[in-house]
Amino acid sequence: MLLRTKLHGKTYEFPDIRLLMGKANEEKSGDRLAGVCADSAAERVAARLVLAEVPLSVLHDTPAVPYEDDEVTRLIHDSVDQTVYNEIKGWKVGDFREWLLADTTTPDMIRRISNGLTAEMIAGVTKLMSNLDLMYAAKRIPVTAHCANTIGSPGTLSSRNQPNHPTDSPEGIRAEIYEGLSYGSGDSVIGINPVDDSYGSVSRLLDMTYEVIKTWDIPTQNCVLSHVTTQMKCMESGSPVGLVFQSLAGSQKGNDSFGISVGMLDEAYELAKKHCFPKGPNFMYFETGQGAELSAEAHNGWDQLVLEARCYGLAKRYHPFQVNTVVGFIGPEYLYDARQIQRAGLEDHFMGKLTGIPMGVDACYTNHARADQNAIENLAVMLTAAGCNYFMGVPMGDDSMLSYQCTSYHDAPTLRQLFNLRPAPEFERWMESLGLIKNGVLTDKAGDPTIFLKR
Repeated sequence: MLLRTKLHGKTYEFPDIRLLMGKANEEKSGDRLAGVCADSAAERVAARLVLAEVPLSVLHDTPAVPYEDDEVTRLIHDSVDQTVYNEIKGWKVGDFREWLLADTTTPDMIRRISNGLTAEMIAGVTKLMSNLDLMYAAKRIPVTAHCANTIGSPGTLSSRNQPNHPTDSPEGIRAEIYEGLSYGSGDSVIGINPVDDSYGSVSRLLDMTYEVIKTWDIPTQNCVLSHVTTQMKCMESGSPVGLVFQSLAGSQKGNDSFGISVGMLDEAYELAKKHCFPKGPNFMYFETGQGAELSAEAHNGWDQLVLEARCYGLAKRYHPFQVNTVVGFIGPEYLYDARQIQRAGLEDHFMGKLTGIPMGVDACYTNHARADQNAIENLAVMLTAAGCNYFMGVPMGDDSMLSYQCTSYHDAPTLRQLFNLRPAPEFERWMESLGLIKNGVLTDKAGDPTIFLKR
């Protein structure tokens, strides 16, 4: 296929789909590091003009890693609904964008079409969209899931209570949990990033968080974000696990660097369905982030947006309760500044929703990136307008263990009031029973963690 166009009297020709896709992407420092980004704004526009005319079948037939070499590719391609794919394979990428944004296209229509898509097809249409396009399209694709409660229902916004501690102190973590709960953070999950990944430490934190949940009859789930093998040992030993976590990459080589495989995730998923204490049926929690594959030299020469889309195709296999793109955490080598972080957050959220998974976003940045708290709040506002399922809740927005800046316990309630949203319905009823919220608005009791010291 000839990948060429003329723009303002200059001819632009792209040697293959891989470089066309990279040069059509919004500018990212990671893509520049990988040598696949456009050299100019004009070249980027030219690449998008060419990409808009490419049939979806070409992207389907050009996976970022060949089928025979990569289990992620095989998983994604083998799960495609061929009946749906055959209906749309002749669409051009530009036509697909217009269809997604058309007033006559319904959420049910989009959900059906998503079953005929590969990650490369999803990434291709994402590259043609403006920020507002990404927000509008994602808003039209609500994705719900249920573990101990329900996430993603229209009209709701949830929050992960993230009580990380630099020494994994159960007492310190418990205090942070209580503060977050008093603001209504925790309906997504009470999720701890542990310093110590050992079985003994992880099981101790699982026991403590489960005790908090049971003592106060909280309709939520716990999770200690250790390696999946540690959590598998915890489940087999009888520890109370709510959600099973793992970071994902979009290639087999990338997942090798995480010490995981599809077979291992399959085994973890079966254990979760058997041993997790909530009702379910959704028990898995995954985190991703643009640039992970490049940092592991596992991107096969493709841009980071395409590899991120492949993460979501992998996650979909396990019907997760939530997926979280930790969008600014990987650092400025991959997303240099606030503009790139904001763009990536909107891209990831849209791609996850189009894939059919319940998406949250860690609107965050590291201290060596060209970003600040205002930029992250801007991203959170845009993502809330786009229908994001949940954000992180970190004490004062400053993670004392991971050393990055994030959304705080205060931010989700503010966004809920700004957009007339509520917590997860089961969680809101629990908050009402404690007098923390009334008619969707926090009461004077909110923000006082000492109420949890009276039982």
